[in-house]
Amino acid sequence: MEVGPLDRMWHVGRTSARARIARWKSKRWQIGQCAVAAGVAWFVAADVLGHQTPFFAPVAAVVALGTSYGQRLRRVAEVTIGVAVGVFLADLLVAWLGSGGWQIGLIVALAMSAAFLLDGGQLFVTQAAVQSIVIAGLVADPDQAFTRWTDAVVGGLVALVAATVVPAAPLRRPREQAAIVMHKIAGLLRAAGEVMVDGEVDRAMALLADARTTDSLIRELKDAADEGLSVVESSPFRVRHKDDLRKMVDLVDPLDRALRSTRVLVRQTAVAAYHRRPVPGSYSLLALDLADAADVAADELAADRMAVAARDGLLTVGDATGRVERTDVLAAEAVLAQIRSVVVDLLMVTGLDQLESTDALPPPPR
Repeated sequence: MEVGPLDRMWHVGRTSARARIARWKSKRWQIGQCAVAAGVAWFVAADVLGHQTPFFAPVAAVVALGTSYGQRLRRVAEVTIGVAVGVFLADLLVAWLGSGGWQIGLIVALAMSAAFLLDGGQLFVTQAAVQSIVIAGLVADPDQAFTRWTDAVVGGLVALVAATVVPAAPLRRPREQAAIVMHKIAGLLRAAGEVMVDGEVDRAMALLADARTTDSLIRELKDAADEGLSVVESSPFRVRHKDDLRKMVDLVDPLDRALRSTRVLVRQTAVAAYHRRPVPGSYSLLALDLADAADVAADELAADRMAVAARDGLLTVGDATGRVERTDVLAAEAVLAQIRSVVVDLLMVTGLDQLESTDALPPPPR
C-alpha cells in the first residue's frame, strides 16, 4: 500500500514529538533544579536579607546552573563575577554620565573590556555586558549598587550549593547507553548473518539503511560520558564513582570502532546480496556466534561490569575465522575479513588493547 504525504507527515510529527519528550525527560532534573534554585535565591535575598525586588539573585542562580552539568563550578564563578563587574561599572557610569543610548554603548564596551582584561571566559564577558545593560537601561539607581551585587552573590552561592546535589542517573547513563550500543551491534550482526544465508536484496538494503542511522547512538554515548564526568567533578558526593565511571568512559572509542566495523560488515553483506554473490554458510555462523558474544557483552555492561565475560566467546569466533572454508568470491572474502575486524574491535571492548586484540586472532586463512 502506498504511503501518502499526509501519512508521512503524521509519522514524522509523531517521531519528532517523541524525540522532544525524550529530550525533556533527560533534562527534567536540571529544569527542576534551576526552578528550585531560583526560588531559594529570591527567598534568601528578599525575605532573609530584606532586599526589594532582588532580580539578580534568581537570574544569577539559573544562568550559573544551566541545563548541563559541564563546568558548573566555573559557570558559577563566571556568572557571579561577571554580574558584579557589569553592575559595578554600570552603576558608576550611570551616576556620572546618566542613562541613554550612547551611555549604554559606552558602558557595554567598558564592561566587556574589563571582563576580557580579567581573562574571563565567554560566559563571564557576556554576563558583564548583559547586566550592565540591565542596570543602565532598567534599574539605574546608584543607591542600590551594593544590594544588586549582593543579590548576584546570593544567586551564585545558591547555585554553588545546588550544583553539588545531583542524581545518580547521569552516572548510570554511560553504561546504559554503552549496553544499548552493544545490543545494536549484536542485532546488526545477527541480521547480517541471516542475510548471508537467504540473500534477500530488499532485506539487505533495509538492514544497510538501519545501520546507517546508528551515528546518533555514539553521539548519545559520548554526551552521556561527558555528563557523567562533569557530575563527578562538580559534586563532592559523587567523587567516589570517578574511577568506575572513567573505566566506562574509556569504552567509548572501542564501541565507536566496533559499531563502525559492524556497519562496514553490513555494507559488505548487502553488496554480496545485491550482486547475487554466494556467501559460505560458515561465515553466517561466525556472524551469528559473534552476535551472541556481543549480547553477552551488552548484558555485562548493563549490569555495570566490564565485558570480560564475553571475551572467551569472541576468542572462539576469532579462532574459527582462521579455520573456515575459503571461496573465490571476492565479495564473500570481504565479508570474512570484516568479521575478523569486528572481532578485534569487540575484544578491545572487553579490555584488551589494540595489539592484544589483533594478536589474539590466528593468521588469515589461505
